[in-house]
Amino acid sequence: MLPWLPPHRVGFPPVEQALREPDGLLAAGGGLSPAWLRCAYRRGIFPWFAPGEPILWWSPDPRLVLFPDEIHVRRSLAKRLRNAGFTVTFDHAFSTVIDACAAPRDDHAGTWITPEMRHAYCRLHAEGVTHSVEVWRDGELVGGLYGIGLGGVFFGESMFSRVADASKVALVHLAWHMAAHGGRLIDCQVHTPHLASLGARSIARSTFIDYLDQYAEGYGSPMPWPSSTPNHFPVEEPKLT
Repeated sequence: MLPWLPPHRVGFPPVEQALREPDGLLAAGGGLSPAWLRCAYRRGIFPWFAPGEPILWWSPDPRLVLFPDEIHVRRSLAKRLRNAGFTVTFDHAFSTVIDACAAPRDDHAGTWITPEMRHAYCRLHAEGVTHSVEVWRDGELVGGLYGIGLGGVFFGESMFSRVADASKVALVHLAWHMAAHGGRLIDCQVHTPHLASLGARSIARSTFIDYLDQYAEGYGSPMPWPSSTPNHFPVEEPKLT
């Protein structure tokens, strides 16, 4: 039977108790306050549920991750990074990014970001815990991503593109920033070909939890986040693959 979490007591069962089918479903209930979300992500757990459902908590095994210094930038993407006229900012338009990620798409992605979820992540942004990366062209927001930053780990939540490769540009700049400032790991949650093409790979959940014990909140200084000053160029030249 799936554990039901009371809203007044923050805590989760061990992730080893998560179901194999559906993969990673751990518990239901609880809440979406900053305390609940900090506790969840620190333990390798994230919320995902459809409108009308209770809060569902997940910890899949294996876990898709990207090590910042392993980002794959193919020549075609490197050319777009240089020549497509993109400007990249951090934490410049968080609420706009999450709204764009929540908007319905042809593949139905993004619709899981309910108003309750949006409010929860915006609260964390006000506390300096959630962050966004924005990609602009000609003054228009054309892509981006957002997620949670704890220590040297970034837990990616969602991304969007309105022009080709804009979400890839956001992820590449995030990886470059993390590699340059002591960031250790980007959590991508579950496998997609899009993320795998950029260098993300699957690791055992137990290994993922070990990384969180080493690098997440409470284990060293938080990774610094840049101001919203636009960056037209990468931190360093990409490694072409």
